[in-house]
Amino acid sequence: MKISVVGSGYVGLVAGTCFAETGNHVVCVDINEEKVRQMQNGQIPIYEPGLETLFERNIKQNRLTFTTDLKEGIQDAEIIFLALPTPPDEDGSADLKYILGVAEQLSTMIQDYKVIVDKSTVPVGTAEKVADALSKNLSKELYDVVSNPEFLREGVAVQDFMKPERVIIGTRSDKAREKMRRLYEPFVRQGNPIIFMDERSAELTKYAANSFLATKISFMNEIANLCEKVDADVDYVRRGMGTDSRIGKRFLFPGVGYGGSCFPKDVQALYKTSQENEYSFQILKSVMEVNHIQKLKIADRIVDYFKEGKDKTITLWGLSFKPNTDDIREAPALYTIDKLLEHGFSIKAYDPEAMENIKAKYGDKIELADNTYDALQDADALAIMTEWNVFRTPDFSMMEKIMKNKIIFDGRNLYDLDQMNNLGFEYYSIGRRSIK
Repeated sequence: MKISVVGSGYVGLVAGTCFAETGNHVVCVDINEEKVRQMQNGQIPIYEPGLETLFERNIKQNRLTFTTDLKEGIQDAEIIFLALPTPPDEDGSADLKYILGVAEQLSTMIQDYKVIVDKSTVPVGTAEKVADALSKNLSKELYDVVSNPEFLREGVAVQDFMKPERVIIGTRSDKAREKMRRLYEPFVRQGNPIIFMDERSAELTKYAANSFLATKISFMNEIANLCEKVDADVDYVRRGMGTDSRIGKRFLFPGVGYGGSCFPKDVQALYKTSQENEYSFQILKSVMEVNHIQKLKIADRIVDYFKEGKDKTITLWGLSFKPNTDDIREAPALYTIDKLLEHGFSIKAYDPEAMENIKAKYGDKIELADNTYDALQDADALAIMTEWNVFRTPDFSMMEKIMKNKIIFDGRNLYDLDQMNNLGFEYYSIGRRSIK
């Protein structure tokens, strides 16, 4: 099939590349001329494990091309995916100006029947708004609007796309349904379902799924905080809960809160939708409040411990919101950095992939190191913010030699308490006893 993907950000580039991998001809359209030039030259603009190999292969096979010209990019497409940003407005609602703006442009360009797919995460009712924008200059026989939310986890997005647990397609058009079924059949050969529903239900499914996972995270962080009050160990509690098949093991790890491009924005947008429909979604309100507090937990502990930040250097391990990505959007590390700088601390930091993004945000306000141990040189304490594998089994004897103080504030519970005690480290984690 001939596919057009408008927007070559995280979702658009993964989707376009993976569609090309199954033999489709894909044109990715983006207004950023420099980014398009880089991609045309075979340079991938994001870090995502496994994506670069597919990206390079499909460019060489001429199945994946790039352009800044929207009209050229959609000319031969049977299906046009809108993978455009939906940033939160000041009131928390999703801003649809990019999606609706492109829809209006498409209404002046389309000459034969096309399926227009909302791939971005969008509020309930967006498909209707896109249809209204298209109808300004098009007859309804020339398009159908479909909702096809993505469920990609950064760090394993290629795997998620190539072997999805389910594909959600919202449409009431038999013609669009058949085209979407044919497009996705190669991805579900192992029997995972393509679930068809109406557009509004598909839009809500995405928000409901992410908000439920965010709720599990915030609930577990509340349990962890209570464990500290009653002298219980959250690791035991987590294991005891996770063996219940009704609950499951995933998303029960306590820490410094959720971040990234999806959970914070999606929870906020769903809460805003509930307000607009005069429904008080109390659970989501609490989820957001708990997460905000949790993101500051490590910074608060450091400030409480040292009182004064002057002449104190804190090392941060991990800057991305999760491992295996360079994405720092809403990362807990940012909240920690901001609060520590506010209290006069000096900061050194290391992350395997997110350094350039952090440098663009903070400039020379913090010192970025070349590796884990350079970052620890003369540190008064270490704060662990992201659970990259490289941080799980460090050389503790090396750490003892180069740090000023053997103090670790662990926002991801990476280390065994007895080991920390035997090694003589002061160790503060989440929902477990402190080692002093």
